[in-house]
Amino acid sequence: MKTSVRIALAVVAALGFACAPVAASATPDLPAGMRPIPGPVITRFDPPDVTWGAGHRGVDLEGSPGETVVAAADGTVTYAGDLAGRGVVVVDHGMVRTTYEPVSTTVTVGEVVSRGQPIGRLQAGHPSCPATTCLHWGLREGDAYLDPLLLLGPTIRLLPASATPALRTSAASGSVAASTAGLVRPATGPVTSPYGMRRHPITGVWKLHDGTDFGAACGSPIRAAAAGTVASITSTSAYGNRLIIDHGTGAPAQLQTSYNHAQGYAVAVGDHVAAGDVIGTVGSTGLTTGCHLHFQVWIDGRLVDPMTVLA
Repeated sequence: MKTSVRIALAVVAALGFACAPVAASATPDLPAGMRPIPGPVITRFDPPDVTWGAGHRGVDLEGSPGETVVAAADGTVTYAGDLAGRGVVVVDHGMVRTTYEPVSTTVTVGEVVSRGQPIGRLQAGHPSCPATTCLHWGLREGDAYLDPLLLLGPTIRLLPASATPALRTSAASGSVAASTAGLVRPATGPVTSPYGMRRHPITGVWKLHDGTDFGAACGSPIRAAAAGTVASITSTSAYGNRLIIDHGTGAPAQLQTSYNHAQGYAVAVGDHVAAGDVIGTVGSTGLTTGCHLHFQVWIDGRLVDPMTVLA
């Protein structure tokens, strides 16, 4: 093996970028953070349920070549240089550390940085964003990966359960956005697993349960939580049959919802739906222990506890 290859593999092993576990042993104390670039999330955190499986261990933020990348929180630079042909910066924050790639670094190892301080400039060419330029932003606790959007803190206001869905129109875009409170309950049945850290019932992995599970019967209806447009219908090993609705951008926020493990769907990508419309039927596809609906909510690209916005 050539010396240069040995060195590259040693760096990978030291930083833990390859084949590292995804689940944290406990919920860490997270520093107050900010986005390293202001662009929208174009690929969300999607860790595998199986430790060594395929997944997206971070988030991708859309940007422009040469754009300034800043530290998401106070910390110390522990790596700044090329890795596998891409510029990488790692900042240690104590309990956790953040990673940024691909960047042209402007900091050095050992340098203490503050939240918002420039650490590099965004480069083009990240393989997960072939059609645009993006920053891959990661968050790790030890060898475990976490969603870096957790650094941004809560993004919602709690409103009374009596609040009803409201549709607002953005003056800039003319698009419609649903209110972030009083969403329609997407399925009948009790909550069988709430949003939050838990041990996965099949894999035994301790990780964030990124939605709310409703213990609805197989074949029972799934309803749209608010008016919007069907953005995607996919199938994955973990989520099974998965549908995402985009509820638009405007006041007060961008809202998206996801409906997982379905038997099937009664709508297609591009269809417009109203709040309460039947969009599919509850199933047990993907990695499940039985029929239920796994319901997710994003506000401005950040996962939130669905029960805080359901009527």
